[in-house]
Order: sequence, then C-alpha cells, then structure tokens
Amino acid sequence: MAEDSVHRYQATCSWSGSTAGGYEHYGRTHQGTAPPAAPELTLSSDPAFRGDPAHLNPEQLVVLAAASCQLLSFLAVAARARLDVRDYHDEATATMPEADRPVRLAEIVLRPRIQLAAGPSEDRVRHLVEVAHRECFIANSLATPVRVEPVIEFVDVG
Repeated sequence: MAEDSVHRYQATCSWSGSTAGGYEHYGRTHQGTAPPAAPELTLSSDPAFRGDPAHLNPEQLVVLAAASCQLLSFLAVAARARLDVRDYHDEATATMPEADRPVRLAEIVLRPRIQLAAGPSEDRVRHLVEVAHRECFIANSLATPVRVEPVIEFVDVG
C-alpha cells in the first residue's frame, strides 16, 4: 500500500414516509447500504427515540465498527508476530448519557476474550492488544474514547 493512498468509502441511507404528524408519528425505519457490498440493512433509531428494537441503530453500528476494527487489527498484529490466535469474542458496550450535552456516545468499552495457543506470555499478548488498538482505524477516527479490556486465555492445541 502506497503511503499516499487515499481510501474512499461510501454509504447510502434512504427513508420515505411523512413527518407531517410530528415527532411521535413518523417511522424511523430506513435502509442502508455500503457499496460495493450487496446486502442492504434495515435500520432504525434506538427504541428510546421511538425506534424499532428489531433493527440495528446507528449507535450500535458505531460500537460494532469499533469492535470489528479492533478484532481485525489484533488478528493482523498477532499474525505478523506469529501468534496462533484460536478464538476471539468481544462483548462490546457503550454508554450515552442524555444528561450530557451534546448527547453523544461517552465511551466504548471492548471486552475481547482472546484464546491463543500456548507460547507467548500474557504480557506479550496484552502489548499486542495495545498495538492493535493504536492501529485501529475506527478508534483513531472517533472522538469517543475506546477502552479495551482483554481477557487472555491459552489453550492446548495438542
């Protein structure tokens, strides 16, 4: 990858309906795509803002993007360091207090449970988690702090 490469991303969101009935009466469900990926997502707002809980909302997508980016960054760092990662599962969370203005995600916490083949020390793995966090494109793009609290487990692969 050249140093001066510029990566471009696009997304399309669309909604139709009517807001004539006021805030309480319009539908929040809308569609989103991110070409060239083919799948279309049906999205809504958070149920606290009259959204449909059966659909993902923008806040969840931000948390999911942060978790996915950390996962991909860690796998890349671990593979370059010749670590044998066997499983990675993250239960990521975020908080958004309405009392703080402007309302925004206050913090994203990633809690990856990482299983690796025995070999490296836990300190080495934790260091690589930190390296991956520093390299995570999404975390670097957000104003919201992203904290990573890994649980490291070594498994016998014999």
